[in-house]
Amino acid sequence: MKITVVGRQMSVRDSLKALVEKKLSKFDRFFDEEAEATVKFGHVRDLERLEITISAGGTLFRCEEESSSFENAMDECIESIERQLRKNKTRLERRLRAGAFAPEYDTAVDPLPEEDNSVIRVKTFRMKPMTPDEAILQMNLLGHNFFVFTNSENESTCVVYRRHDGNYGMIVPEE
Repeated sequence: MKITVVGRQMSVRDSLKALVEKKLSKFDRFFDEEAEATVKFGHVRDLERLEITISAGGTLFRCEEESSSFENAMDECIESIERQLRKNKTRLERRLRAGAFAPEYDTAVDPLPEEDNSVIRVKTFRMKPMTPDEAILQMNLLGHNFFVFTNSENESTCVVYRRHDGNYGMIVPEE
């Protein structure tokens, strides 16, 4: 796995880089050498923030944690990504490395109950072209956390969403 370590408005100590490589090496049995991991370190208020994103086989695994230390945040992120892998094990077996979920892994960790991920509701609505600011206003008026709209600036289907920090983000399809 290729690992990229980024420090947001800070420099990352070599000991943290070594810890990242050690902790992420446990995922080598799931991902092949083409997998890429990006680890971002930063400070938020009085807390340490760690964000791990792993891209493998067209699937993204992501976790963001805040804690009193980077080491604690890293442990929480690693556990969260392990939960994501266990929870979606049957769907991921086809995408990830062959033998990633060997029998010894199944017995080492308690399996989570299978979830029914069937669609329980379908909603249709008319999408009129609007600017991102109008889409954010509409999202807030509806009381939703995200809103799908047609961007009047480039005619593409986009999504605006409310971030954990209270700001807004926008997802734009790649051309």
